[in-house]
Amino acid sequence: MHAIWSGLITFGLVNIPVALYSGSEEREIKLELLHKKDLSPIKYVRYCKEDGKEVPYQDIVRGYQYEKGDYVVLDEEDFKKLNPKLSQTIEVFLFTDPSEIDPMLYEKPYFLEPTKPGQKIYALFREALKKSGKAGVARFMMKTKEHLGVLSVEDDLIVLNQLRYAHTIRNRKELALPEKVKATAAEAKLADQLIKQLAGHFKPEKYKDPYAESIHAIVQQKIKGKKIYHLEKEPIIATKAPDLLVKLQESLELVHAGK
Repeated sequence: MHAIWSGLITFGLVNIPVALYSGSEEREIKLELLHKKDLSPIKYVRYCKEDGKEVPYQDIVRGYQYEKGDYVVLDEEDFKKLNPKLSQTIEVFLFTDPSEIDPMLYEKPYFLEPTKPGQKIYALFREALKKSGKAGVARFMMKTKEHLGVLSVEDDLIVLNQLRYAHTIRNRKELALPEKVKATAAEAKLADQLIKQLAGHFKPEKYKDPYAESIHAIVQQKIKGKKIYHLEKEPIIATKAPDLLVKLQESLELVHAGK
């Protein structure tokens, strides 16, 4: 793995030197855009709307439009001035119960590895965090943006989970949701039985991306010149309230039959 950042975990006056690695990666089938006529690759070009000419990357700057047609330009030095310390640190400012953090806020995991001078203090912090049962809430900078994060322990690894800010979660009150309804005793019993029959332990390593695997299979068949046979699309019909009892019973029978 390649470290994408190095700096310090800080809490109080304690500083732990670490390297940060992305904890996830995209493994989807990469499909390129081609010109239908001759299958030549399509290239995206950055061009100036004013003169229509292509602009080299080194000549592109970032700006904020404060009035129509008027911009103020921000460069790397401006971003560094926002919080010089934060660009070098993962600053823990709170330890809290993990259950207090809404799962909807979790966005992206990062792995934290101690650099050589920080091996012992990393291990001590890891064990203290594990024993406390708490999670460390922190601020850090990534790609010129300040983020909230949560430090937790997975086996012998300290993981930093980047969080979304609460105000970025959309207002669910805008959705038209049904009011609470009372199920019949028979419906409630069958639903409870179905949930219990399907209950088990979640093991994420068992699950792959079936869509990506299907695309890969089609690609391999096309490379070999084989004909692709398409499965007929079966219509999926929404269950109506009067049919609920029957569908629950049929679902339970399918589970019992191992289907």
